[in-house]
Amino acid sequence: MSFTVAIDGPAAAGKGTLSKAVAAHFGFAHLDTGLLYRAVGAKTLIGVPAVAAAEALVPEDLLADNLRTSDVAQAASKAAVIPEVRALLLDFQRAFARRAGGAVLDGRDIGTVICPKADVKLFVTASAEVRAERRYLELSGNGQDVTRDGVLADVKQRDARDRDRTTAPLVAADDAVIIDTSNLSIEDAIARAITEISAKTDARP
Repeated sequence: MSFTVAIDGPAAAGKGTLSKAVAAHFGFAHLDTGLLYRAVGAKTLIGVPAVAAAEALVPEDLLADNLRTSDVAQAASKAAVIPEVRALLLDFQRAFARRAGGAVLDGRDIGTVICPKADVKLFVTASAEVRAERRYLELSGNGQDVTRDGVLADVKQRDARDRDRTTAPLVAADDAVIIDTSNLSIEDAIARAITEISAKTDARP
């Protein structure tokens, strides 16, 4: 029997860490859907058109070492506004969501577009300033040459692009539970998510 958890939110809100922890707790499979777009974005940086990159995407592309860089993140955000790219990646995500044993998908349009009938929908968010500091510490810790001001500008630019795109804009589903991690520890955020999901799993016949 399938059970789908949709977790959405902006960059660096903590949804990836939360999603992995939730999946591990319940024994569900996990898909970071952003990696699909990052893999496409990485290919555009070497000259492959975004649509062609999405058409040719294979699972091995999700293992590339450079998918977490800021350049790839920006390229992914640009590719994600192209309707043809989103359509090509749609079937992969929906098939994953229906897998037996349960699935957790995190991204930006899981609860609104990919899995509008998900059993549980969470929207994880935080202020732009908090998210930028988290991303700065992550990138600088990995040896990347970044500044706090530059990372904050990138976060705000990406937020605007994600919110304002015509296809599948970043927005919380009407029935999503909002988890603001600005002043929450990751442990508290995970506990909140587990509580919300447990309520639905316990209610299943």
